[in-house]
Amino acid sequence: MVGRKSKSAKYYAKNPLAKKKKAATDKKINSRPEQIKKRAEANKKRRDANKNGQNIKGKDYDHASNRFVKSSKNRGRKGEGNR
Repeated sequence: MVGRKSKSAKYYAKNPLAKKKKAATDKKINSRPEQIKKRAEANKKRRDANKNGQNIKGKDYDHASNRFVKSSKNRGRKGEGNR
């Protein structure tokens, strides 16, 4: 998807007020203590996996299954990420 914009990326490019509102919402969500803890855990797992020589390129740490899965699968689950 190099060079192409998703529908939402095109929308936010055309609507600066909506983009600003979304940025404020994202900032609020990502600064919550539970979100910081979750992100820190994923970063640590990623560092450890790289240190151990695991091939995790293109994968995300899945908190539900406690393992690395393809990012498209992890981010595309129904009900997840639709704020």
